[in-house]
Amino acid sequence: MKNRSATPWKKSRTYGDIHGGRTRRRFTDNIVARAHSLQRPGPGDTLPLLLQDNPSRDFFFPVSVQECAAALQALPASHGEGITHIWLRRRPERMTGLDAPLALFIYGSGVRVIILYPWRVDGRLYVGRKKPKPQHVAPYLRFGAKLISEHGRWYAAFSAADLKRFYLEHLFCHEVGHHVDWYSRHWSSANARQVEEFADQYAVQWGPFTKVVSQLPYSGGDADGDLGSTASPAST
Repeated sequence: MKNRSATPWKKSRTYGDIHGGRTRRRFTDNIVARAHSLQRPGPGDTLPLLLQDNPSRDFFFPVSVQECAAALQALPASHGEGITHIWLRRRPERMTGLDAPLALFIYGSGVRVIILYPWRVDGRLYVGRKKPKPQHVAPYLRFGAKLISEHGRWYAAFSAADLKRFYLEHLFCHEVGHHVDWYSRHWSSANARQVEEFADQYAVQWGPFTKVVSQLPYSGGDADGDLGSTASPAST
């Protein structure tokens, strides 16, 4: 395998929080350099390769990597062509807080990977100290999240079933949308808004096709019922 300087990563697209009415790209935790350790698939490998880390004690994966693969199969075959890895990745300790991404699409050096990060076991996502405007948390509310205020902080809280739908129909499909967009239209770095709008619209249009997977019995981490009903607030 070539060294890192000889095989630079082109770009990282991030689906993070929705403050400001749109998602923002981030390079948190030097994710590009870390993901560069993924090796190019071999000629005989069945794609996508599936990777699932063991999340830390405070986090869990609402879906399994096999369910993500099934969701990809529910989409048109051409949309997933070329995706080499689906990675349910343990969240690095430094990747926390309001700016921490929930998912990533990264490509380069023969690898195209969709990464999903785990969710806090209390089912809550910290969204700020002020009550967010509805348009800023619209994707969360669309999938059944409830806004909760506690100790001067606001959270989006999901049930287990709604969180699973959010992961598959929105987060995962949003990243597939980035893959489709990049390999069909090649937006430049100056077109950040168009890039995110395309991925959002892709998830809205094609996310419902994955409902057959999201409606299967829960098979993620340790959680049941209303995840945010009795647990303590998420830390930042």
